[in-house]
Amino acid sequence: MRLLLTTSQGIEDLARAEVENLLSELGVPFRVEEKPLGVEGRLLAEVGEAYYTDGKGRKRELSVSTYLNERSRLLHRVIVEIASERFEGIGEEEPENALKRIEDFVKELPVERYVKVSESFAVRSFRKGEHKITSLDVSRTVGKAIFERLERFGRPKVNLDHPAVIFRAELIGEIFFLGIDTTGDSSLHKRPWRVYDHPAHLKASIANALIELANPDGGPFIDPFCGSGTIPIELALRGYTGEVTCLEKFRKHLYGAKMNALSAGVIDRINFILGDATKLSEHVESVDFAVSNLPYGIKIGRKSAIPKLYMDFFGELAEVLEKRGVFITTEKRAIEKAIGENGFKVIHHRLIGHGGLMVHTYIIE
Repeated sequence: MRLLLTTSQGIEDLARAEVENLLSELGVPFRVEEKPLGVEGRLLAEVGEAYYTDGKGRKRELSVSTYLNERSRLLHRVIVEIASERFEGIGEEEPENALKRIEDFVKELPVERYVKVSESFAVRSFRKGEHKITSLDVSRTVGKAIFERLERFGRPKVNLDHPAVIFRAELIGEIFFLGIDTTGDSSLHKRPWRVYDHPAHLKASIANALIELANPDGGPFIDPFCGSGTIPIELALRGYTGEVTCLEKFRKHLYGAKMNALSAGVIDRINFILGDATKLSEHVESVDFAVSNLPYGIKIGRKSAIPKLYMDFFGELAEVLEKRGVFITTEKRAIEKAIGENGFKVIHHRLIGHGGLMVHTYIIE
């Protein structure tokens, strides 16, 4: 089985490590590749058949896709790949020609292996790059090709709202993927526990990536700009045994974080503090790990306030941080100045795709 796995751009290595750990637990042969065909934000996993023993001692086949959907913290979608192809020059072609190439390709695929004629289906598409066609064009074209292929075997059913089977068609640059989306219409990063939305909340997948980069070992942990609590909640859901603190300046967001933690069943594992991160030493004496999505853009309102905010915060952080900090922001110049002038050292930097932007992520000590 070949699985196309989607995640945030820039954390493919972390997602790969997670997937490899999960598949290792199954004891099956596998191979995981980052950025298949050069496409960022994607992994390709080739996995052998997996089995489990039920309560009556019978050997049963295990759905690897379901297993990953239920256990992954870094993935967004798990797609059973049907086929992939490079369409050279498709971005420069006129719409009619580009869509004809896609349609002819899909018509030759054995899609009947993945959907019964009695089952309804729909096509969801994703397009990224420079093209003269839209995502809607791709959906319509692929849907038409699948319908005509299935007509050979009966009367296919299309249900755009509640399909039994979802075909996922992705056109990223010149690369086209088609598969069965086992995740459904809601991405895995949209956690069911989220009942309160901060106006600029962090995706749970990226929150977990930041936690992986921090590699906390059980010592005191704080998110000093915790917003709706995504990072502390995801850490608590991992069963973290150390003290976890959620510090937030605005009462309504702290209340929202508590609502989310209650929904997630971890409210008793997190210490919630109403307070200002630029006065961090007034709220905590020392912490081993600090991880946060720093204010920027819509979160800050006035960009001119960012340099002072960062300088004041990192000055306070220098008084309490014992081991490691991980921070994400678009404000490269401001954070690097604040890090350097307050005696910290950057030990790792990377760009991560979030909210349509490539944001800077720093590990400091």
